[in-house]
Formats: sequence, C-alpha cells, structure tokens
Amino acid sequence: MSMRTIDELLTECPAFGGMESGHLELIAGCGRNQVFEAGEHLLREGNPAEVFYVLRTGRVALEAYLPARGALMIETIEAGDLLGWSWLFPPYRVAFDATAMDTVRVIAFDGACLRGKTEEDPALGFELMKRIVPVILERLQATRVRLLDVYGDAETA
Repeated sequence: MSMRTIDELLTECPAFGGMESGHLELIAGCGRNQVFEAGEHLLREGNPAEVFYVLRTGRVALEAYLPARGALMIETIEAGDLLGWSWLFPPYRVAFDATAMDTVRVIAFDGACLRGKTEEDPALGFELMKRIVPVILERLQATRVRLLDVYGDAETA
C-alpha cells in the first residue's frame, strides 16, 4: 500500500470537500502527521495557538475550565473533525483544552505557516474561513448548550 500525501488525506475530511487541488496543496505544505496517546493534550487553554488539527482516527475530549466546577466536557471531537481555530485570530490563544481519549491520529497544521499563505493568497484565506467558521459556530453552540445544562442543574439542586 502506498503512502498517501497530506493533500490526498485532506480530501477525506468533509470540511475540505470540494476545495480546489491547488489550495489543498498549499494547505498540505503546512501539515504533518502526528499521533497522540490517550491522556495526552493536543491543546491547552490559554497557551499560544500555533497549530490546528484534522482528526483522522480516535476521539478527543474538548473541555473548558470553570472556576467553580473545574473541567467541563464540552463535546467529543471525532475522525473527520477540525480542532483548533484560535491560530486564525489575534491574540492567538487556545480557547479550550483538548485531550486524547484514545490513540488519536491527526494532521497537524502550523498556524503561522497557514496565516502566511492566506496573506499571500486571499482566495485561500476565504476558502479556509468558509470551512472553519461553521466549526467555530458549532463549538460555541455546543458550549452554550453544555453551560445551560450545568447552570440549569445548579439552580435546581
């Protein structure tokens, strides 16, 4: 079996479906394969946002820290999902903790590399935004629903 290139692997990710091959090649140039074992952190809230991931296999717990309650599970990220969008927006700080729940294989993308390419090619930047903004909206909605569950429970307890 031959090794597939990063741009070939990206075509399997729903978020990159239909993206022109030239853009996929530019994005792929900033990526590398990486593996995380269960319990390892992919992202830590507050750290510099230098990377984003496309999950190929495994599951990742997305968590927020609440001072009164500790870590709160927001959602589970699975194969095909994107993880980490803070590399796109100043101040480039990670918004959530992300921890491998089992062995996780990802394509890890260097955020500074991608920002540079999107500044050189605004059409690429627009394509990435169209694909990443829905992920941001989905995560914000999941966070909102989870916080309503948590604080709704607190009021009835």
